[in-house]
Amino acid sequence: MLPPRAILLALMCAISPVTATTASPAAAGSCTSSVPFTSGTEGYHTFRIPAVVRTRFGSVLAFAEARRDSAGDSGAIAVVSKTSHDGGCSWGPLSVVSSNGDATAGNPSPAVAWNGDIVLLTTRNGRVTEKQIMSGAASAADTRRVFVQRSTDGGRSWSPARDITADTKAANWRWYATGPGHAIVLQHGVHAGRIVVPSNHSSAPPEGSPDVGTEAKYYGGHAIISDDGGRTWRIGFTDGPVDGIIAPNESTVAELSNGVLYFNSRNQGSAPQHRVDAYSSDGGESLDAPYAVQDTLVTPKVEGSVLPARGALFYSGPSQANTRAAMRIRVSHDDGATWADGYSVSTLPAAYSDLVQLDPATLGLLYETGSTGPYETMVFQRIPLREVGP
Repeated sequence: MLPPRAILLALMCAISPVTATTASPAAAGSCTSSVPFTSGTEGYHTFRIPAVVRTRFGSVLAFAEARRDSAGDSGAIAVVSKTSHDGGCSWGPLSVVSSNGDATAGNPSPAVAWNGDIVLLTTRNGRVTEKQIMSGAASAADTRRVFVQRSTDGGRSWSPARDITADTKAANWRWYATGPGHAIVLQHGVHAGRIVVPSNHSSAPPEGSPDVGTEAKYYGGHAIISDDGGRTWRIGFTDGPVDGIIAPNESTVAELSNGVLYFNSRNQGSAPQHRVDAYSSDGGESLDAPYAVQDTLVTPKVEGSVLPARGALFYSGPSQANTRAAMRIRVSHDDGATWADGYSVSTLPAAYSDLVQLDPATLGLLYETGSTGPYETMVFQRIPLREVGP
């Protein structure tokens, strides 16, 4: 059980990601960027799917999918991590956090719990493709399953992965993905301490339908929730429109200053807008209204990340309409209703990303990029908040 609320809030303040002990200012400010993961090195063909958190010790913990044999989304894939003790300027050795033999473990979604533990959600499947899973062709053993792990020492060691699929996946869901990217721990209101993991799924077609389930309209968004620091889990809101125009997919979430949650999702539907968003006033239990298209975020169909900092909301993602390129930090001063251009990170190819607050004046961005394609490296960029925009 969680401690009384007064103790809980004190603990949360004590381990706040922007106040915990960190490296010296000289060390932390000695770089603007670094490259923790480079495809084709350390025994892996490709590194993809970034996630990043700042631990209670002040270190930065970066996660990725390490794809052994190819850049593809299926096959032998493990979740790996590296740690930085100088604000993202240099990185320690690669550590395998979650593996599934010759099959897939991926979609890292970490959160720093109220007591400082790192709680990591991942998903696994056998040697089958997303299309096979969505069509119902995968066996029960090979279809998508949900796992949780815990680290009490800042990511140096991890508990065994525990299967929580029965509590987090509805019977008619086929595909499933946590995040990817960081999850959140609520700071405000009656749900303070709750872990909320933005997730997505696909549903089986209704009985009698000629559809096979691989149609984009069967994607939907949901959240999974823990009120005891990640020990037990349940499904929060579910939003799965089947009009084919809006189809929530990979999702990210931020808690606003008033305690309302802002969800932002990749749209796999046919709408020209490739981002959709929604709000929850009850800690992720339900949405105030269904996901709606977000007109002011120009981006291709791709994962993105949101993060609140210094009274504003920030979004990271490619800024071209149909090409994974030109990573940019967008900024919102009206809780996600509208977005401004913000800060251009790079004009190079770029894809998935995740944001973290390093200190009160600095954002960290872990993102996929390269000179000829977006999956050559993962770069960690330190970005002064003053440069993102008013």
